[in-house]
Amino acid sequence: MKQGSLGEFIHLAYGKALPARDRKPGLVPVFGSSGIVDTHTISFVKGPGIVVGRKGTVGAVHWSESDFCPIDTTYYVMPKSDSIRMRYVYYLLKTLPLPQMNTDVAVPGLNRTNALRLRVNIASLSTQDRIIGILNSYDDLIENNRRRIQLLEQSARLLYKEWFISLRFPGHEHVKINNGVPEGWERTTLGEFAPLKYGKALKADSRVFGQVVVYGSSGIVGHHDKSLVSGPAIILGRKGNVGSVYWSPGDCWPIDTVYYIKREPALRYLFYALLNMPFISTDVAVPGLNRDFAHSLKLLLPSNLVLGLFEEIVEPLHRQIETLEKQITSLAKARDILLPRLMSGEVVV
Repeated sequence: MKQGSLGEFIHLAYGKALPARDRKPGLVPVFGSSGIVDTHTISFVKGPGIVVGRKGTVGAVHWSESDFCPIDTTYYVMPKSDSIRMRYVYYLLKTLPLPQMNTDVAVPGLNRTNALRLRVNIASLSTQDRIIGILNSYDDLIENNRRRIQLLEQSARLLYKEWFISLRFPGHEHVKINNGVPEGWERTTLGEFAPLKYGKALKADSRVFGQVVVYGSSGIVGHHDKSLVSGPAIILGRKGNVGSVYWSPGDCWPIDTVYYIKREPALRYLFYALLNMPFISTDVAVPGLNRDFAHSLKLLLPSNLVLGLFEEIVEPLHRQIETLEKQITSLAKARDILLPRLMSGEVVV
């Protein structure tokens, strides 16, 4: 096992500015400090590679299997030695205290010099390969579950579009259409059917870690020991990621950057309807989703029979998704416990 500073084995290169207005939708992932934020047609760096959060989500470590674009809130890794595998570097970086190395007080950021001074132990190439094989087995299972979740989500979205946008629902051949609305259905608004409720502030330093998921406009942002809303519920981004939509199967705490909807029945139908609504930021001074505007959006309300059939089909899909997400959590927890022990040599392979 070799010992030395991190900077003896790798270099952290600065990402490149790529404003959203200059991106062209393509197959190349664009990485910010929190992960993939967009796509582009041209890559900056050959994959596979590693991205490290420099500003924002300081010290977060991301892997890209393909060529990629790391923007200027990140570093990307360039190896200095043939004695280290890139995938091993990825796992090594995840064991280092990079998130705690925020030295820029005014604008949070990862100090590159300090990071590269960190002392590390590097295993032999054969040991690296065995460690990579073990950890990859967990990551492969996690990725497989994520792909299965995507397929289940896609099935539900396609069913919604087929029934409620194309209006090819069961029995549609025998239903009259009046002014674009099937007989027995009605047009309403989001505000009339399911008024949006404001989330409640819960600062990170006020949270007590528990089993309750905390939602912000970017999705899950933490955990707490108490809930604000009993599940299932829908979370809708109000500030930040305006119009983002999340399904919470269990009890949750929506913070003050989101709205939430707690309504039964037809909650699953409403979830997919929201995914297809044109939410836009209407507050100029502080970008956000205006509730009056959101409430005015049109909502097509199907007959109880069609709603019931949709819920019967979609509910098992949601249950499968929840099971797979629990498996992902368990696999990630097991991997994260094993990771530092493998990298330190505590567990010999």
